[in-house]
Amino acid sequence: MNHLEFALHCILVSWFSTSTLITLAADDVKVTVNGVASIASTDDNFICATLDLWPSSKCNYDQCPWGQAGIFTLDLKNNILSNAVKAFNPLRIRIGGSLQDQLVYQVGNKRFKRCLPFQPRKDGLLGFSAGCLTMERWDQLNHFSNQTRAKITFGLNALVGRKRPAENGSILWVGAWNPQNALAFMKYSISKGYQIDSYELGNELCSNGVDAKVGAERYGKDMIVLKKLVQKLYPDPRTQPKVLGPGGFFDEQWFKTYLHVSGPRVVDGLTHHIYNLGSGDDPTLIEKVHDPHFLDQIAQVYGYISSTIKKFGPWTGAWVGEGGGAYNSGSKIVSHSFADGFWYLDQLGISSSFNHKVFCRQSLVGGNYGLLNTTTFIPNPNYYGALLWHRLMGKKVLATNCVGSPFLRAYSHCSKGKHGVSLLLMNLSNSTTFHVALSNDENPDENSPGGATQREEYHLTPENGNIRSNVVLLNGSPLVVTDSSDIPPMNPKLVDPSLPITVAPDSIVFVLLRDYNAPACV
Repeated sequence: MNHLEFALHCILVSWFSTSTLITLAADDVKVTVNGVASIASTDDNFICATLDLWPSSKCNYDQCPWGQAGIFTLDLKNNILSNAVKAFNPLRIRIGGSLQDQLVYQVGNKRFKRCLPFQPRKDGLLGFSAGCLTMERWDQLNHFSNQTRAKITFGLNALVGRKRPAENGSILWVGAWNPQNALAFMKYSISKGYQIDSYELGNELCSNGVDAKVGAERYGKDMIVLKKLVQKLYPDPRTQPKVLGPGGFFDEQWFKTYLHVSGPRVVDGLTHHIYNLGSGDDPTLIEKVHDPHFLDQIAQVYGYISSTIKKFGPWTGAWVGEGGGAYNSGSKIVSHSFADGFWYLDQLGISSSFNHKVFCRQSLVGGNYGLLNTTTFIPNPNYYGALLWHRLMGKKVLATNCVGSPFLRAYSHCSKGKHGVSLLLMNLSNSTTFHVALSNDENPDENSPGGATQREEYHLTPENGNIRSNVVLLNGSPLVVTDSSDIPPMNPKLVDPSLPITVAPDSIVFVLLRDYNAPACV
């Protein structure tokens, strides 16, 4: 573990087992925040969620959890859905996913006689046929994004023009990307005045691929084509969409070649995917999200991404373009529950500490891992965690050191839109309450580094103490959508800054310290 990882997590000189921790009941923890200088920075809109293309026939593990949540059938007029997005003001939304490299757009000179959504097909990529997006549906999606003030990333088909592998067993597609359908799609979007924040080329075609792959050198050349296309169509740098890729799993050599070939100032966001919890039917998922040693392991991947950018692409920024924890639509038991918040919010903390600019949660709605329920759109617990992060945690990331127990996770940022420091604390223990004493790295002997102003605390706990619950309490009261389908207010409790922060077992706490002495946040 390097010095940065040490600064990010609670470390013990000797690791204790869970049973030993319970016996010791070590409940006094010291958290030190270094506010002198930031160690990393995120985008203003770090929180992102995805809208996927999967149809209702997408099934895994004897369940079909997507329902009507794919972009072809999603109820864009649902008030809870709209209000859930509006609450972020704005929410970054990535439209795309596994099937985007089989999606064509019904626009331009080449009109498709039949423009149909995806259908199951045994010999198709990922078990599905090609799909077609009508401009009528694209208009509806943009009306929704305009009404909700969302920032849109659109995933483009990167297999158009390439040849499928002839030999059995190969998934390597060859040949250059054909941008003509994408060009017509962009021209249409411009003619309608649609604001696109970024275009991403391809999904999980890099490295070893999933069901198809493209070589790094060829992919890098295609990124140049896309960049020139975007620059020509959007000549104003102030409104020019960013160009993202490759949107897949990290492989150092592949990513290095990709950046070298594409060259400076082509790839604006280097996107990669995170599914480190394993398959959605893994019976040990509930243990994994509670295990600090398991959670620490992913820091190595974030570190490799960060160092690859420093060495080979300092002009770009790292994005988690898709992160759902458990793959194949997530876990029907864990992914939508309070327990998954330990994994999700920890990913936000670690990735931002390694200078990642954006983290896109898979998904906003759909599968088992949606921030919103697939059928009712009622927010799941992770929705409220994401919303609190978005409102409280600013761009500048601060080094945070926690001594006392690895079962307390701690991250801090300069506050968002307010003077001070925002702190995220997570108690992975199911039996120990932690009393957290804050220390300022500038003045470690200061009695009340939080200042004189009462601090704001937001305590998230599961209903009835059941971490598998889909209901979350804020400071002891359930968060429930209002009768008018609005997201409920999320008010803090005010606490004397001289008192320690109490973090109950199996809880998540956001803290806003308005008077914290942090020169980096001025």
